[in-house]
Amino acid sequence: MAILVTGGAGYIGSHTVLALLERGEDVVVIDNLSNASQESLIRVAELTGKEPAICVADILDRNALKTLFAQHNITDVIHFAGLKSVSESIAKPLAYYENNVVGTMVLLDEMQRAGVHSLIFSSSATVYGNPESVPLSEASRTGGTTNPYGTSKLMVEQILRDFSVAEPHFRITCLRYFNPAGAHPSGRLGEDPNGIPNNLVPYISQVAIGKLACLTVFGDDYPTPDGTGVRDYIHVMDLAQGHLAALDHRNDGEAFKAINLGTGVGYSVLDLIKAFEKAAQTKINYRIVGRRSGDVAECWSDSSLARQQLGWQATRNLEEMMRDAWNWQKNNPGGYNA
Repeated sequence: MAILVTGGAGYIGSHTVLALLERGEDVVVIDNLSNASQESLIRVAELTGKEPAICVADILDRNALKTLFAQHNITDVIHFAGLKSVSESIAKPLAYYENNVVGTMVLLDEMQRAGVHSLIFSSSATVYGNPESVPLSEASRTGGTTNPYGTSKLMVEQILRDFSVAEPHFRITCLRYFNPAGAHPSGRLGEDPNGIPNNLVPYISQVAIGKLACLTVFGDDYPTPDGTGVRDYIHVMDLAQGHLAALDHRNDGEAFKAINLGTGVGYSVLDLIKAFEKAAQTKINYRIVGRRSGDVAECWSDSSLARQQLGWQATRNLEEMMRDAWNWQKNNPGGYNA
């Protein structure tokens, strides 16, 4: 009895693998390491005293998937593998549709052939596009996505929804993340982006250690308390626990569900900077420029459905997210490959 984790060497994937191993699950990881380091899984093994089985391959590789399903008694799949940069997706849309959409279809096809009927998909709040109102609940309108990354997540959700109608014995959960942040409290696991970070917290972290000179804040004239954009940030360990909760419930007998994972609290860019400065005891150099095209003023979640149906809710606050992010960054200034 094993759980297959695609993209398990990545940021959210590695923290989820750790949480699974900690509670005694057998874990098989497939990752092509294009945006991750196998060092993360070496550290997971050190922290847990258990090693996941690792296959370095792409989910587009049918033969690799066939072999994994043949060699291991896999009962469930948690699917993180995919490209995730909004800006890169605009420049390389075909790569995003191939990896994120076609890759999921190949995985689903091989799951069906192997008789594995439980899937948790790593979706995103980007499927809501430009919010009509906040907080965003699962009943909010989806669509109107502003980039190929978000569109790829929306397309996969629709494919999974259609598939669940045709194959009602499947149990498919789409977990819509808001903004993952933080790191494992040990300081051994964290977010290690390639090149210049796309996400706010690792960018702040790299400014704090002097790797980057200055943070650019896009807009201070939004209709928010301090004029900067407001988002829902969630600790990566809370996110990992959300996957375990979804795994345990397997939709309570329903074929398809989409569930938000967030804190239900919005924090501004300046809130994050102040919280990080407090955690790191250092000033963050930033400059304010004009708004960025496609950005919205506020985006935060109503995550009450996760509480009601999964018995899950986020327990870690912004202070803990920034403390753990800084602990990771200061101990690993060059990431995993330092």
